[in-house]
Order: sequence, then structure tokens, then C-alpha cells
Amino acid sequence: MLIAHFSDMHVKGDGETAFDGVDTAGALERCVNHINSLDPSPDVVLITGDLAFNGETNEYGTLRALLSILDAPSFFIPGNHDDRSNIRAAFPDLPFIYNTEEFIQYTVDEYEFRLIGLDTVEPGKEHGILCSQRLEWLELQLSKEQTKQTIIFMHHPPFRTAIEYMDKIGLANANQFAEIVARHDQIQLILCGHVHRPIHSAIAGVPAIAAPGTAHQISLELRTGERVKRVMEPPALYLHLLDGGQRISHLSYIGDYGINSPFAAGYLRETK
Repeated sequence: MLIAHFSDMHVKGDGETAFDGVDTAGALERCVNHINSLDPSPDVVLITGDLAFNGETNEYGTLRALLSILDAPSFFIPGNHDDRSNIRAAFPDLPFIYNTEEFIQYTVDEYEFRLIGLDTVEPGKEHGILCSQRLEWLELQLSKEQTKQTIIFMHHPPFRTAIEYMDKIGLANANQFAEIVARHDQIQLILCGHVHRPIHSAIAGVPAIAAPGTAHQISLELRTGERVKRVMEPPALYLHLLDGGQRISHLSYIGDYGINSPFAAGYLRETK
């Protein structure tokens, strides 16, 4: 199974820019075209939140139009910049975002791996939270199907990034999430976003990966007291190949970086 994973598009309305001139809608369009050009094509696309810039209706209209171009089926969850009501209004035909009265979280059982989208949003706050209701829901979903390998995708990282500012607005009760993960060995992978950087960690022994942003990134600041900045490092997405009990993750850069040319004759030694 091949999964494309991207995050933090911060889409604005048609013709509008974000962050002092960043064309986030154009960046998402390039991301979608990049995925559509992949060979082999991904089986599914997972999108880990901050879909829109301000959570406004027109932004989700632009988002819908761009995601409709994707050749592969896609599933998303909200981030701290999103508005659940406006998401639902923009996507009335998606049953998976209507299965709970408040939170946008759900399970997808039609693939080789079971997918669980988890809502970590606390409206009006940058940090994430998993209230008792959401924790109980997650525990129930995992207990219902304990044999099928499972992937959880969420917005806020449930691990420390060592970027001080981002850790202040991470998942507030990550320890409670980790306790649930530790009880369910069918969980194979945890995917998230929010930090606008490619970061690998682990939760209770389970690999956990944060995706970079599709438009802009957050500066890598490992010193204490440093405030992060927006940097225009290359946008990218992850490709996670789950095959024969192995998980192989590649960072796929979005953009034109020149023609792929073969090595000169004799440069590479033949393998015996």
C-alpha cells in the first residue's frame, strides 16, 4: 500500500495570498499535480490539517476545487486554523466528516491498512487536545478491530520536536494518547503535521512522522528562546510504502529541479 501524506496548506481564496505574499492555493495545486504525476500512483492520500488559512467559507471552496483534481482518494482531518462547520458546509457529500456531532474523526476500513483520522483541535487555541470524549472514541475504535494493521493521522504532533515554540503549541495531553497507543499493538504508523517540517519520532515504539508544509516551512530552531520564522524551503510530501511488513518513507520534493540525467557510462560499477 502506497500512501501520500501532506499537510498545512493554509489555503486562501482565489487570487489571495497568505503570510505576506505566499500563494498557498497555487502551492496546493502544484502538490496535487505532483501526486497525479507519480508512478506508481498512491492508493490513498492523507492530509493532516490546517487546510485553510482562516477557516473561511471561500477558502474551503478553493480547497474543494483543488482536491477534486486529485486522482487518488483523499481523507483529511482539521487543524487549528480550520473551522469544522465551514468544512462540513463545503463538503456536504463526504460522509466521513459527518459521523460525529462535533468532531471530525472517523475510521476507514476499505484498504489493506485501517485508517483512523483523529481530531485534535481546540477551537480558538493553537495547541491541540484530546478530551475524554475523543480519547474514549479512539480507545473504542481500536478495541473494535485489534487484528488489522492501523494508521492514525492527526494534526498536532504527539511527540516533542525540540523546537521550543512549536512544542508549546503541540498536543497538550500527548501522554494520554501514548498510553492508548501502548495498549494496541496493531498501530503501525502515526502521521501528523502542524510543525511545517519533516520530523521523525516514535510513540510507545510506534513510528510517528510529521510532514512539511506544501507552501512554506518553519525555521529549524533548536536553541531555547528562539522564535520560529517562516522560511521558503522546498515544499514536499511524504510517500509511505507499506509492503511485506516493512514501512519505507520517502520525502518527495514538489517542484522542478532539473532533468533527471543518467550517470555517465562507466561511472557506476556493475554489481555481480
